[in-house]
Amino acid sequence: MNILILGGGGREHALAWAIKQNPKCDKLIAAPGNAGIAAIAECATLDAEDGSAVVTFCEENAIDFVVIGPEAPLAAGVADALRDAGILCFGPSGAAARLEASKAFTKEICDAANAPTAGYARFTEREAAKAYVREQGAPIVVKADGLAAGKGVIVAMTLDEALAGLDEIFGGAFGDAGAEVVIEEFMEGEEASFFVLVDGETCLPIGTAQDHKRVGEGDTGPNTGGMGAYSPAPVLTDAIAQQALDEIVRPTMAEMARRGAPYQGVLYAGLMIKDGRARLVEYNVRFGDPECQVLMMRLGAQALDLLLACAEGRLSEARVNWAGDHAMTVVMAAGGYPGSYEKGTEIKGLDALPEDSFNMVFHAGTRGDHGRVVANGGRVLNVTARGATLAEAHQRAYAMVDAIDWPQGFCRRDIGWRAL
Repeated sequence: MNILILGGGGREHALAWAIKQNPKCDKLIAAPGNAGIAAIAECATLDAEDGSAVVTFCEENAIDFVVIGPEAPLAAGVADALRDAGILCFGPSGAAARLEASKAFTKEICDAANAPTAGYARFTEREAAKAYVREQGAPIVVKADGLAAGKGVIVAMTLDEALAGLDEIFGGAFGDAGAEVVIEEFMEGEEASFFVLVDGETCLPIGTAQDHKRVGEGDTGPNTGGMGAYSPAPVLTDAIAQQALDEIVRPTMAEMARRGAPYQGVLYAGLMIKDGRARLVEYNVRFGDPECQVLMMRLGAQALDLLLACAEGRLSEARVNWAGDHAMTVVMAAGGYPGSYEKGTEIKGLDALPEDSFNMVFHAGTRGDHGRVVANGGRVLNVTARGATLAEAHQRAYAMVDAIDWPQGFCRRDIGWRAL
């Protein structure tokens, strides 16, 4: 098969790495890709959010299957354009992608499906929102309604933080995503990520993970897109996963189908776990980043078979074969991230590192520059390893981190601390 992956981050490098191992993959193209992806696939220049441009590219390059990595092309309806053109693709329709593109929509669906989640209110006016926050008190959670690249959520521990967050969102910090605000009750517990493939009817769980959202050690400092992750998540036991499937995921999927927007793709349920039960924090309509990296490390070549079964509506006959091991990824970020950071600094030492099913450096924000690899984003590398235990995966991942020569980069040294 000729396969196209849309996207150019660490998630897409991990998907490309797993897909490439499967003998069904004859040719692999990524658009736009990055310096790491370029080593295993062809990279193409293409506007991933322009459905007609993607369809034309697929027709010109005899593409058999498209895997859509990020949320923006999904929200823009690229999957719809591909399906209308008869091209097999992995990823939900624009209507189904509203589960991530609008927090208010998700809350409405949860209400209809009776899915356990935080209590909430929605506002389009700053002063009304502030009055509500003062009435409720802190801690409280303030969210920009739309897509904000994982950044439009303020977990406010004080009233001042919540009010400042409302000023930030209504002040335009997240553009159109902040035209409406969802304010939620603060949920206590431990957060974990649950990944389920859905083909419109069948829901097939494909793994659990936990990520570290805050930039500083001990989970301190501002929220980021994620500074590291590990899989499986010990807190998400089989019993809790079953409860989440029965009370949250399946009722949501049934409600989406009832509304004429059946879901097809991966559903990422962010769960808050307390006293042996899960409540929904949020849905994402694509693989998490950096959770995808640890999932792909553990799934390997079978990932392509699972994505195809999902796209073709054959999930009822699919099975996931897990190695009984652990994986961890450590994000190396550019100094200053998640604030302003420098681009173009050179990263050395990558060539000397092992690249196999137990050790991989996935590129997230890099580009090639005359034979050099240079940083081209905030989160730049995802140093990923597998081990028989989480401690072994941790040791392997940090040994690779220590072998990378990039003085302008930094990472957290405590990824996995909750489980370790």
